[in-house]
Amino acid sequence: MAEYMPQLAPIVVLLFLGSAILIGISVLVLFCGAVCRSSLLAKLGGGTALTVAAGYFLLLGGVSLASSEKVLAPGGLKYFCEIDCHLAYSVEGVQTAAALGPELQQIIAHGKFIVVRVKTWFDERTISAQRGNGPLTPNRRKVFLVDDAGRSFAVSVDGQSKLNSSGSNSTPLSQSLRPGESYTTDLVFDVPSDARGLRLLIAEDDPETRLLIGHENSLLHKKIFLDVQAAPRLVGLLR
Repeated sequence: MAEYMPQLAPIVVLLFLGSAILIGISVLVLFCGAVCRSSLLAKLGGGTALTVAAGYFLLLGGVSLASSEKVLAPGGLKYFCEIDCHLAYSVEGVQTAAALGPELQQIIAHGKFIVVRVKTWFDERTISAQRGNGPLTPNRRKVFLVDDAGRSFAVSVDGQSKLNSSGSNSTPLSQSLRPGESYTTDLVFDVPSDARGLRLLIAEDDPETRLLIGHENSLLHKKIFLDVQAAPRLVGLLR
């Protein structure tokens, strides 16, 4: 199973840019009308700007309200559009531990450590014919574990540092990659012992995505999660 964020990304981006350009031109006409003391230009510019902005945000809100939450089963792919190519993320496995590190240098979880292995794949089938084989640096990501009570948990700084220092073969999510390449990243979370129904949220961390129609970061839009609870158990990761 695969889900794309956002759907029809080129159209969504063009709609956003087109609306922004129209609003900018309209504001310029409004300004010219004010300078020239032309009520016609001022009304035309102001009215157009308000109409375009209102129409855009009504569409943005309507699509968000019509969206539904989705949880992808282990192996399911969550795609992020980079305009002329797509990066896919999936959960490869999970492991739970009460402590991390060698016996005499362990750090103890406040609840329990959940280590989630995420695979990043540059789907070579999604590139345009003109793109070539150049490397792609992923956009900024934000990552959280969310439980069935709606609580969210960020990556544990101490836990991640301890896992990285133990020699874990983990690649940062910001690592660039070429078409067809992939890597895995081990992410450490410290969650309460009573956390149930855990699922992973990987989302874009760019502020402009809040203004894109159909994007999960936009106001009231539902999220696409990756199931962690049913993921395969990792073996030999923690010592």
